[in-house]
Amino acid sequence: MAISLTGIRPTGTPHLGNYLGMFRPALRLAHDHEALCFIADLHALIDVRDPEALRARTREMAAVWLACGLDPARAALYRQSDVLEICEVTWLLGCVAAKGVLNRAHAYKAAVAANRDAGRDPDAGVSAGLYGYPLLMAADILAPGADVVPVGRDQGQHVEIARELARAFNGAYGEVLRMPEALVDPTVMTVPGLDGRKMSKSYGNVIPLLAEPDELQRCVMRIVTDSRRPEEPKDPDTDTVFGLYREFAPEGDARAMRARYEAGGLGYGEAKAALFEVLDEYVREPRARYRALMADPGELDRVLAAGGARVRERAAATVDRMRSAVGIAA
Repeated sequence: MAISLTGIRPTGTPHLGNYLGMFRPALRLAHDHEALCFIADLHALIDVRDPEALRARTREMAAVWLACGLDPARAALYRQSDVLEICEVTWLLGCVAAKGVLNRAHAYKAAVAANRDAGRDPDAGVSAGLYGYPLLMAADILAPGADVVPVGRDQGQHVEIARELARAFNGAYGEVLRMPEALVDPTVMTVPGLDGRKMSKSYGNVIPLLAEPDELQRCVMRIVTDSRRPEEPKDPDTDTVFGLYREFAPEGDARAMRARYEAGGLGYGEAKAALFEVLDEYVREPRARYRALMADPGELDRVLAAGGARVRERAAATVDRMRSAVGIAA
């Protein structure tokens, strides 16, 4: 059975963009793949300095995965840091990685661009962890031998770099590492946030995935729309409210909503109310499961430890092959 791999950093409350772009595709893959789902606590160390917050957010992320339907009996849910072999693979990859590969990474280029715009030294505030982020991400993928990695349209570089590093290692030492493939679902939209830009915590425009009804309604009502009156026709394909509605509503309801947009007679207030209702219904059961899971942190830790043990077996086999290839005692 092919192996799929998905990871997310525990750096904040998951939002609808995370769900549509990562959680939902990964959960679908778990039906016919051996799914590996990890919480990237090592990656989070780049900008999270509070150890208690990191531990709490890691459990919260685990609870979200389980609340959304991940079955730990079928899929491995684990903390990145529990698979110690990932760190060794990171170093072994680093020894064959061209510096130019790391220079091209989006996160590093964005940090350099921000520094230059502000008149600072290009590498001001850039840690070795941020610069080496692609190495650790490649190790996440290559250590357990992932076949496919579901990614959004703007995240393909992560897999491209993993493939480039695998080619570099295999070119030096033989066919040791499996070559992963990016899996981009063309039906998954770039999820718009409250202000129409891509939904992102950095923009402060998110709708939390498991928000309580009052908060969920407040967020939905804040979605920016244009000034067209209710009786005017509207373009559903450029409207954030409809874009979110069609992702969560039954197909027939989405078609009916589209027809009303195009015909006119539907106000944005009514459309937002419909979006709130469909979202609240969609997350009602996961929200209740999340609350129950968070009340039992010991069970969350048990699930994470069990998943980590399963993945360590795979990663240990990869490390043994890499060690043998480079001439280090296995």
